[in-house]
Amino acid sequence: MSAPQILIIVTSADTMTSGKQTGLWLEEFAVPYQIFKQHGAEVTVASPRGGATPVDPRSTPDDAQKKEWQEAEQRLQNTRTLGDVQAADYDAVFLPGGHGTMFDLPENPQLVTLLEAFAVGDKVIAAVCHGPAGLVGVNGKDGRPLVADRRVAVFTDEEERAVELDQDVPFLLETRMRELGAQVEPAPAFQVHALRDGRLVTGQNPPSSARTAELTLEALTAD
Repeated sequence: MSAPQILIIVTSADTMTSGKQTGLWLEEFAVPYQIFKQHGAEVTVASPRGGATPVDPRSTPDDAQKKEWQEAEQRLQNTRTLGDVQAADYDAVFLPGGHGTMFDLPENPQLVTLLEAFAVGDKVIAAVCHGPAGLVGVNGKDGRPLVADRRVAVFTDEEERAVELDQDVPFLLETRMRELGAQVEPAPAFQVHALRDGRLVTGQNPPSSARTAELTLEALTAD
């Protein structure tokens, strides 16, 4: 069996409209990246603007993590643009979070086109924490919202209020997912929680990064 081809899409947004710094939550990229590589996957990293990806300063790694995540961090220095990648070249797409995703991924025309091609091709679509913000505006093969009637885990409204950023985001992700018809199944705040509903995989928060990656690999091998 050839190596799985996985596309990871990260944010290019470094500032919230409130002026607070934001970006990618590093753990949500680095941990899945390592897991994918350990399982022999080929990984491509893309973002709306391409180039270097902003990392949320609140997710700065400690010394041990910095050493462990060195390769992953290097891959964030030169991402491809969304216009340079095609669903046909990949088996799965993975969207890490960070509050930056709330500003440049929802209803992004290039991202919508790309993810709808993944859906039409019955390919794995995975996202963790705020990553599911990239699913807003994306329809499935039936023309309905991709998340409609699907079991989904996302960063909850409770968690957003706990980190005191509920007034800084353009919408509350859990609420928006429910409005789109998703069957959101929250776990207690900041506990590991990820779900696989067919070819759709979602995780609730940063601690769920590894489990979301594992379920992504599981979905790749499932019938």
